[in-house]
Amino acid sequence: MSELLREQQFSLARHLRDPQRHTPPPGIEARRLKVYRELFYGAIEGLLAGSFPVLRQTLGEPRWHARVRDFYANYRSQTPLFTEIAEAFIDYLQGVELDAPWQLELAHYEWIEAQLYLSDAEDPAHDPQGDLLQGEPLLSCTARVLAYRWPVDRISLDYQPQEAPELPTLLLVYRDAGLQVRFARLAPMAYRLLTEVRGTGLARLHALGGDQEQGLALLESLRAQGIVIGTA
Repeated sequence: MSELLREQQFSLARHLRDPQRHTPPPGIEARRLKVYRELFYGAIEGLLAGSFPVLRQTLGEPRWHARVRDFYANYRSQTPLFTEIAEAFIDYLQGVELDAPWQLELAHYEWIEAQLYLSDAEDPAHDPQGDLLQGEPLLSCTARVLAYRWPVDRISLDYQPQEAPELPTLLLVYRDAGLQVRFARLAPMAYRLLTEVRGTGLARLHALGGDQEQGLALLESLRAQGIVIGTA
């Protein structure tokens, strides 16, 4: 590739990413440049809008497009895969001044939903009928236990808090048998049972000082929903 062609390609790429700061290479019709700008930006914006519908709605169109344009112009993505653009956007948000204090956590929550919906991961070898007290309970590979400062499951166009609640938001997000992604709020004990302690169900309950009967009932309920898949 000649240096001239290389420079022309880089010049065009810089212009398409940020037309306000970079002029295009000479000799390209303005009408065609406009088509390229709209096509490239529209592809990225469409992918992000599909991944973060609540974030887009809560920010409003002007702030949403300003944020996406800044990401498009300034973030240097390391992935060539369209399916990983949403994750790149979350990485980008960690390095910029946020439009709203809950923006990063809401984006992460929506990204988890999309990841579980699209996941083709397979559960590890397990015993579906295993004893959940004597064995080690296993979560489905399409279930996530999450903790946030902000109530990300409630944020909407009509509810946009400016101060984080005193207690964290503890969530179980999972894909059900019908391939629908659902979420449920967790009590602190249930969250700790599923995340903070390893070993058998009985060992976890003893470590947490939990009631054995209630703990078993919770684990069995999660197994009935396909969230706990059995034991290791």
